[in-house]
Amino acid sequence: MYKNKLTLKIFFFIVSTDILETFTQYCFKRSAIPQGDVFIKNFLDVIIFLKPIVFSGFLWLGFLSVFVTFVIWSSILSKIDLSVAVPIASSSYILIPLVSIFFLGEVMSLLDWAGILFIVIGVVIVSSSIKKEKAIIP
Repeated sequence: MYKNKLTLKIFFFIVSTDILETFTQYCFKRSAIPQGDVFIKNFLDVIIFLKPIVFSGFLWLGFLSVFVTFVIWSSILSKIDLSVAVPIASSSYILIPLVSIFFLGEVMSLLDWAGILFIVIGVVIVSSSIKKEKAIIP
């Protein structure tokens, strides 16, 4: 079963879910940063670890972003095939490392970037093979 074709509007919504997914991950990271290097050995350590996170505005903003992403993504999937939507929605593989570098001060090695490049190449290959298969099937 093939759904409607990819339109500019659907493409815009797919890109918006990638941006929201990146924002979600940023919020979750920011809610966890104050904890530093915590070693959880027992249940009390879990509570001590989670208490400031639960009261972090970033955590709740991240949850809101997850919900909005879910609503938009569900709408997208009602319009086009999953096998078309997911490869297009792969810009977060690049956006998340960039946000990590510029807003969280993280450092990416050359090996990290090589891995990201291989993922992007794989997404491009999968995307192009999906287009070819759909063109062949009547």
